[in-house]
Amino acid sequence: MKKKPTILQALTPIIFIVVALTIGYGYFKMKIEPLMVISAFVAGSIALKLGYTWKEMQDAIIEKISSALPATLILWSVGFLIGALMFSGTVPMIIYYGVQMINSKFLLVTAFILSALLSTITGTSWGAAGTIGVAIMGIAGGLGVSLPATAGAVVSGAFFGDKLSPLSDTTNLAPMAAGSELYEHIKHMLYTTIPAAIVSLIVYAIVGLTAHGDMITPESVTLMMEQLDSMFKFNIVLLLPIVLVITGSLRKWPTIPTMLGTSILTILLGVIFQGFSIVDGFASLVSGFDLTMTGFTGEATQEVIKLINRGGVASVTSTTVLIFCAMGFAGIVSVSGMLDVVLDLLLSKVKSTVGIILATIASCATVAFVTGSSYLSILIPGELFKEAYPRKNLHPKNLSRTLEDSGTVLVPLIPWSAAGAYMASTLGVPTLEYLPWAVLNYTGIIFAIIWAVTGFGIAKLNDNKKVKNK
Repeated sequence: MKKKPTILQALTPIIFIVVALTIGYGYFKMKIEPLMVISAFVAGSIALKLGYTWKEMQDAIIEKISSALPATLILWSVGFLIGALMFSGTVPMIIYYGVQMINSKFLLVTAFILSALLSTITGTSWGAAGTIGVAIMGIAGGLGVSLPATAGAVVSGAFFGDKLSPLSDTTNLAPMAAGSELYEHIKHMLYTTIPAAIVSLIVYAIVGLTAHGDMITPESVTLMMEQLDSMFKFNIVLLLPIVLVITGSLRKWPTIPTMLGTSILTILLGVIFQGFSIVDGFASLVSGFDLTMTGFTGEATQEVIKLINRGGVASVTSTTVLIFCAMGFAGIVSVSGMLDVVLDLLLSKVKSTVGIILATIASCATVAFVTGSSYLSILIPGELFKEAYPRKNLHPKNLSRTLEDSGTVLVPLIPWSAAGAYMASTLGVPTLEYLPWAVLNYTGIIFAIIWAVTGFGIAKLNDNKKVKNK
């Protein structure tokens, strides 16, 4: 006979996973996936004492993984498309001409816009920072513009796209964790992301007006541009894949067929316009594009290598493994009733829309600070609050938006996180120095709280039902 978990039994797996991630991942830099599996074993041992069989737990794990498969397939499609966009020369072309558009008086504004455009197109904040961000930092150094401010603008722009791009892993993870749909999630995020972007642009425009001097392009940036020009043949037709992705997003075409179809078309563009091998094109879809595929014989700069060697479905496999491990833990604590006990305890203290959104923000921030992982800061609070929002008559897209507002964009502001370390090393500015200038990354949270208090941009389930009945 099955027993209801006590509060101590219900809290034990959650406390264990927090401690395990804090010590194991945060201090000893151990891999997250084994820690998640061990936490699942702890949860499983408690579930066994409560009367649940391994078969019941296994079925629950399979059910959770099955619910994650649509997002996983999208992630694989994203890997395909990024590899194809590199193969065709589309992304290198955007960077090549984007750098030439920079105006010294509006360097910060341009840094934000170009980083936002590239990350939205490719779905990767790291890729945007490691390519156009590196070029912009070099130009900022030549112009004497504040490097922390420039780095902050790049990070803000990069994570604008990380939040909104249908190609981004976190943009796909958030609706998966919350139980909403991808495109309704993206549309709902505009309520917090667009105001945050406007505030960011205003700040960068004011600060940027103090920039002075003539445009000086550092030698490393010039060399990068020359190498890109020699590797690829640029043509306006190469923008067609971007047009298709944006059109598909706006017209709500099926995500996976759109991405896969665009990937195949993009490979053909690479064969036609770049003269690359179709064999290499298919290899790019799976293992990613490689510098050697261009036939370039010189010594490429590190900036070009970071740009070229990316994409492919293999690049997202680590995220897939993490999702499966997280779903294993989630499946056990869900089927055993432990999550329900924690949720009831939490909701007994939360009486309003403001309260539940503030609780979500606090949970995301806690997981982000403890683990430094944008994935876990979405997956764990998402699973915790997934049933709470409908109980409060709140649409799941409110949860998915809050997960991104307080999870995805907060992580690069944490020095010990992978994203924070990457941005600091790539842009050459310590995390705490660019933090005040990464305006979008914290103003989104501010707007999320303001809308929770005012009720603006908060979708209710009964409103949805009324619309459907009409």
